[in-house]
Amino acid sequence: MIDHREQRNDETPTPNIVGAWFVLGAAASERVPWWAGQWLAEGHDGPTLRELAGLNGRDPHAVTDLLPAALAELGVSMPTTVTAAASEAFRYTAELHLSGQASARWVAQQVEQIIIRTDYSNEVFDLPLGLIYGVDDEWEGGWGRTVEELKADIHAKCVEQLLGSSMSSSAISTVDGNAGADGE
Repeated sequence: MIDHREQRNDETPTPNIVGAWFVLGAAASERVPWWAGQWLAEGHDGPTLRELAGLNGRDPHAVTDLLPAALAELGVSMPTTVTAAASEAFRYTAELHLSGQASARWVAQQVEQIIIRTDYSNEVFDLPLGLIYGVDDEWEGGWGRTVEELKADIHAKCVEQLLGSSMSSSAISTVDGNAGADGE
């Protein structure tokens, strides 16, 4: 399961990233109603979004049934392939790291989970962050490169991932030297 709680980001994920997580089968159904409530507070609206926000998250089927329609009300075009969904999830993960909100170790763990959820798709492995698959095992096992080398590799792949997609202004400002959160 993609760990949404450990992302070290107090912001509610955008509807676009939640759509990507949905396609990957990784949208945390227990958190989706809260996110929907936050989107309402941000000024988004729609009957399905309101209904979704009113759920308690304990019924994953109800959340799963309503989420696509609620995202459509928000104008979100769901990724049509797992590669597109993984690319969006990788972009978001890279932004969190480069803005200092997520550690390199967390990025490696998320990449592993995303690769698994795409059934080890070759196209996903070819994405910049897909190339770090296995780094979490290297980190955990203590073999291979040093922790500093692993962090540098992850940082470089995050920059590369964002250069291949549209970067947010906050991520652009940190790409020039901030290696992100230092946690392991």
